[in-house]
Amino acid sequence: MEVLGLDVGGSGIKGAIVDTNKGELITERFRLDTPQPSTPKAVAKTVAQIVDHFDWKGIVGCSFPAVIIHGKSMTAGNISPKWIGTQADELFSQHCHGLKFYLANDADLAGVAEMELGAGKGLKEKVLMITIGTGLGTGLFYDGQLIPNMEFGRILYKDGEPVEYYAADSARKKEDLSMKEWAKRFDYYLHHIIRIVSPDHFILGGGISKKYHKFMDYLTVNVPIEVARFKNNAGIIGAAMYAKNMDELRK
Repeated sequence: MEVLGLDVGGSGIKGAIVDTNKGELITERFRLDTPQPSTPKAVAKTVAQIVDHFDWKGIVGCSFPAVIIHGKSMTAGNISPKWIGTQADELFSQHCHGLKFYLANDADLAGVAEMELGAGKGLKEKVLMITIGTGLGTGLFYDGQLIPNMEFGRILYKDGEPVEYYAADSARKKEDLSMKEWAKRFDYYLHHIIRIVSPDHFILGGGISKKYHKFMDYLTVNVPIEVARFKNNAGIIGAAMYAKNMDELRK
């Protein structure tokens, strides 16, 4: 089944049509900058531009940087706080010719793609997907079952700020850290996660996962680490797969 998958991030919004059976993009990705400020109306207009770019008429899956419950944004991670309390699926539908939108947390959906068809396929027990980008998104699975909206990137680090401000890829870029300097921060984060979550496996995704070979030697954790097969496309692919699964459940 072909489904349009969208991935809304703090810096960019991208989409592609996905073969949900194979987990493959069947079009080139189309990306637009996330509007600043990233208010609901502004983001919805950008989403509509992407939908129109593909001349899409079917269901749409969307990875979104927030806790999502029944299509409503309950938090706002790296986007405008005006999203809090917004019924995001209905807003996008209104801006996109009434198309049906299925939304969920971005790291959760990246994990869906990896667990069903990627690096996590066949992994049992407790698996934690971490997407490393503007923030640190996390998707937790137990024996392949998603436990939604686990925001371990929001654990407080110091001065009341979340640890993702310290250890995400955006911190590396903002502070012009070397790969070694940043990796030591990320290693600290992984050790803290092990202490409170006790995962059996990590899967690392997001843009910097493509450079895993450059920082792997600086990680000292004893939990096996897999690199996301779909890398920075995991959110798009997982969103499309999620939309297909939810649409079939509701028929």
